[in-house]
Amino acid sequence: MDPAFSSADISTIWLSCKLATVVTVILLLIGTPIAWWLARTRTWWKGAVGAVVALPIVLPPTVIGFYLLVAMGPHGPFGQLTQSLGLGVLPFTFAGLVVASVIYSLPFVVLPLQNAFEAIPERALETAATLRASALDSFFSVALPLARPGLLTATVLGFAHTVGEFGVVLMIGGNIPGQTRVLSVQIYDHVEAMEYAQAHWLAAGMLVFSFVVLLVLYTFNPAGKRK
Repeated sequence: MDPAFSSADISTIWLSCKLATVVTVILLLIGTPIAWWLARTRTWWKGAVGAVVALPIVLPPTVIGFYLLVAMGPHGPFGQLTQSLGLGVLPFTFAGLVVASVIYSLPFVVLPLQNAFEAIPERALETAATLRASALDSFFSVALPLARPGLLTATVLGFAHTVGEFGVVLMIGGNIPGQTRVLSVQIYDHVEAMEYAQAHWLAAGMLVFSFVVLLVLYTFNPAGKRK
């Protein structure tokens, strides 16, 4: 009997997990200050910035992938920049997948964090200020601990959304074994080849993974518990 997962399947699972881990770390690093700014600012262009961040939620993945492909290609502005820095072009590379995934999954990290920051009582930050805490101290000692449920949600959703990507990663990364072929693309390849048994194993694994993600959010996230 053939094993449930071939070596190619295991390679795509590993690559997907690696991609999701790198992307989630980057998203938390850049998404947290963006979410904090959106939650605290009163400037008139807050709405425009929020709309740009949330665009991947409503835009088809192929649209985002197409424009990223153009921008990062040899004649695109970002592609010309990377070439001038000696980095070559990013499409059809793992680095290109990372950039595309960060952009595509950004709202799934920023929005939960923004909601968590907006829910922090103003009095808590004012109290920290009266104790002569700097803005940075207040953020790390007061805001982040109080926003922990949102941080958990953002981390889990960012990771899970990256693992489940298809349209953007196919447009930017193509289908190169061991380099850009991720789990969702491998399932598509199995279906195209009418290898339904292998597709079932991978798809069932994704189904279980998605259920566990939601179970973690609904079970361990204090924000979801009834007070």
